[in-house]
Amino acid sequence: MPPPGASSADFADWVRPHLPALGRYAARLVGPADRDDVVQDALERAWRKWRTYDESRGSAQAWLLAILHDRARRFRTRRRTTSELVEKAEADHYGDLDLERAVAALPTRQRQAVELHYFVGLDVATTAQVMRCAEGTVKATLHQARTRLRIQLGDTDD
Repeated sequence: MPPPGASSADFADWVRPHLPALGRYAARLVGPADRDDVVQDALERAWRKWRTYDESRGSAQAWLLAILHDRARRFRTRRRTTSELVEKAEADHYGDLDLERAVAALPTRQRQAVELHYFVGLDVATTAQVMRCAEGTVKATLHQARTRLRIQLGDTDD
């Protein structure tokens, strides 16, 4: 339920600045073909849970991205095969198959940090809020992910 006295227009105004980041992250998690469905599902969940949002625990963007992450995870478990085929076909088209495979092969936590920081464009602080960890943890996780990606992609030059 929305906060008392809040309207759907208030919610739309509150969410609007965060839609580009939500769309980019959803595309990374489920592929462009299913991005809008997952964003819509996350927004519907956010609308129902809006009164539980606590500004002192993190930004609105971090709260919305955490909800999106959960909804995308649920979506992927229901439609895993289709989603993977779409992502691989698109990666082949743009010549990024090696990078896509390397990112997909990262441990879950490293993959989430890479996608939020590099593909969605969040700063370290907001990435930490979404991941519900310290900024230092995000920095260390990104370092570990970059190291692993260099090895997977055959770039061992420092």
